[in-house]
Amino acid sequence: MGLSKKEEFSAQQNRIADLGKALAHPARIAILEYLANSASCMCGSIVDELPLSQSTVSQHLRELKQAGLIKGEIEGTKVCYCLNDAAFMEARKLLGEFLNKKSCC
Repeated sequence: MGLSKKEEFSAQQNRIADLGKALAHPARIAILEYLANSASCMCGSIVDELPLSQSTVSQHLRELKQAGLIKGEIEGTKVCYCLNDAAFMEARKLLGEFLNKKSCC
């Protein structure tokens, strides 16, 4: 039996997997927490909050943006990031439904 393609799974299963991948690194969780605690979009100061290089932070931001969990807008030479509230509501719903499908123990 070979590896299955993403097309063989439902859109909901693929979305939950994409969210799981985006949430699967502690640096991404730290970025999301930082943005959640910020009163406005953050431009450039995320690197100062993490013990990571600019290029590593950029890779994590790219993963979060690809999953739709954050939004980024170009302002001059900077990109300003903030949470995507609609995606967070979707993630809460999908992950909640998935995790509550069966009672544990």
